[in-house]
Amino acid sequence: MEFDTTLAEAWVRATAAAVEQEQQRLTELDSAIGDGDHGSNLQRGFTAVLTALDGLDPAGPGEVLSRTGSTLISKVGGASGPLYGKAFRALGSALPGPAGPAALGEALAAGLQAVRDLGRAEPGDKTIVDAWTPALAAYRAAVADGADLPRAAAAAADAAGQGALDTVPLQARKGRASYLGPRSVGHQDPGATSTALLFRALAEVTAH
Repeated sequence: MEFDTTLAEAWVRATAAAVEQEQQRLTELDSAIGDGDHGSNLQRGFTAVLTALDGLDPAGPGEVLSRTGSTLISKVGGASGPLYGKAFRALGSALPGPAGPAALGEALAAGLQAVRDLGRAEPGDKTIVDAWTPALAAYRAAVADGADLPRAAAAAADAAGQGALDTVPLQARKGRASYLGPRSVGHQDPGATSTALLFRALAEVTAH
């Protein structure tokens, strides 16, 4: 299985559906340690993305992902729009045409690097990075073991979900949550949680 234009669009649409379904939970998580708008901001952004994709005749998967990123940057407030927007644009730049599992892994690495470059976050800072980093590691390990795209994506989704859970005992060192200091401990990071949704959506669309 290759990651092609159809799969790229299916991934974005599945992510939008997951954000829609989990909007309240993301907002509740963000209300505890942030501005309380993570869910609503992402939902608004991905609604705009769906509209943008409806009018698009993409030349390849990269165009789908790049348009997704540009739309998120222009439509989403707070930190999540620029972070996810830059990530999707990096993914798009790395995937001009259909790609096998290894090439998609390199694109996912480019997406993570874009997040880290913009947010200056490291693993352990209680951010998106804490879910994306283990997801990428699990994906790459699966591919190295000979896994196809569905199995590699499933491994990444499981690792991202665990990474989000693992943010609960961390003290936030970036973003609005960092202002709370020790009071940020005991809460799951909303950005890591939405990253887990992103990787779960990838696993779901590749499994079919």
